[in-house]
Amino acid sequence: MRVIDFFDQGAALYPNNVAFHDLADGANTTYAEALGISHKVASALHKKGFGKGAKVAILGPNSNIAFEVLLGAFRAEAVWLPINPRNPIDINVDLLTRFDGDLLLYHSDYEKEARAIAASTPNLQHIVCINRTDVEGEKLADWMADADEFHQIGDELADDIAAIFPTGGTTGKSKGVIMSHKAIEAMFTNFYSHFNYYDNTCHLVVAPMTHSAGLIGALHFARGGKNVMMAAANPEAILKTIEAQKITHFFLPPTVMYMMLAHENVGKYDYSSLQHFLVGAAPTSLSKLKEAIEVFGPVMTEAFGQSEAPAAICAKAPWDYINADGTINESRLASVGRPCVMNQVVIMDDNNQPLPKGEAGEICVKGNLVNPGYYKNEAATHEAQIDGWLHTGDVGVMDNDGYITIVDRKKDMIITGGFNVFPNEIEQIITAQTAVQDCAVVGIPDEKWGEAVKAVIQLKPNGSLTENEVILIVKSALGSVKAPKSVDFVDNLPRSPVGKVLKADIRKKYWSATGRNVN
Repeated sequence: MRVIDFFDQGAALYPNNVAFHDLADGANTTYAEALGISHKVASALHKKGFGKGAKVAILGPNSNIAFEVLLGAFRAEAVWLPINPRNPIDINVDLLTRFDGDLLLYHSDYEKEARAIAASTPNLQHIVCINRTDVEGEKLADWMADADEFHQIGDELADDIAAIFPTGGTTGKSKGVIMSHKAIEAMFTNFYSHFNYYDNTCHLVVAPMTHSAGLIGALHFARGGKNVMMAAANPEAILKTIEAQKITHFFLPPTVMYMMLAHENVGKYDYSSLQHFLVGAAPTSLSKLKEAIEVFGPVMTEAFGQSEAPAAICAKAPWDYINADGTINESRLASVGRPCVMNQVVIMDDNNQPLPKGEAGEICVKGNLVNPGYYKNEAATHEAQIDGWLHTGDVGVMDNDGYITIVDRKKDMIITGGFNVFPNEIEQIITAQTAVQDCAVVGIPDEKWGEAVKAVIQLKPNGSLTENEVILIVKSALGSVKAPKSVDFVDNLPRSPVGKVLKADIRKKYWSATGRNVN
């Protein structure tokens, strides 16, 4: 099954349900209406020469029209290039150039950016506005003027590609993950198996739909769920919308959750409709996860994945960490859950050999969830996939019940005085302090130790903490080797467009004078 097949099932069973609700203008689109739009868009794309295999990018905010056009691209059997409008223009030019983008469909909010991208991307054949007819240049409405009401999609083939997803780019230039329909189907199956996706779900699409939020939104199609489209991740707007729209499901990176918890009005709204508040894309502070359970209820949910194995290598639902007496099993709460049902997971050492439970090593995954590799990058594909196993680059420990706790990113490990130090362990201690909103721990050059532990901290509004206090807190919890040797306080940590902290950017400040760069 492809994404469009899941949507068609929902349209057949729930034609009058609202498929998309746009918070920007209050517009609703039913499944029957979205079905008709997707057929016309697919027909228009084919008639203009952008059929099966054409690489189509959509530049715009989370909106009804963006998702409807995406469905049309899927029906046309095009390959989706999910470029994030929050990226700098040169990044999107680079992605569309390296991934051979053929067509850019843009929302008028980003007309200036679309024209700048087109001027620098020679392989783009057209740029087309999807939502207005009073702009210069080509408009989708004109393309659709003679489109057919029905477009016959072809049969799915085993090697058909749904999208080319850019990797996070937190440690360098993004690679293009070739995302297969088979991997997306496995992701959906894993989510259906581990979480609640029943009739009448209401999913808030607030993280960029070009990231996990788009695919997670598509999970709700098969049972006629509603996707509420929010263009920007404003913390209080999210809190208000949960109450006003009776949101049942949504996904956010931890950093946005931290901002919601720190907001002065977090206790003002009703969150009783929530079934799954899914956090992922980066390690989550255990103390803040417990705080979120107190605020939002026993609905906090985690999934561990990456573009190479989308969103669902491991999963943890509320019932996995809530004991029968209602108390929290903290070791399970600290984990990212157990391996999902449609893939195998093992912990491997540096020689690619499985490790026994309780020992730390690289998390490796095998199964239909794993995508074929990287676009036009065989070397990176062979490096990541060894003997059929995808090496995630994340270091974890599996307990006797199969729950996996991530220690850190393999590339983030600090080697100080011959000792291996994983930043996540230190970050957990620091973010547990009530004054701290977020932090990043990196290794910086040190003549004596090779690398020294540096903490870079973003405090909450009106939060107060000193360097000496941070050092003493970590030293008492983890010992002197893991305690930061220095602490910097910043107004904001550098982040990617999807909210991940860019440790490479933080390190660059401290390593640039050495002529080396630690990634």
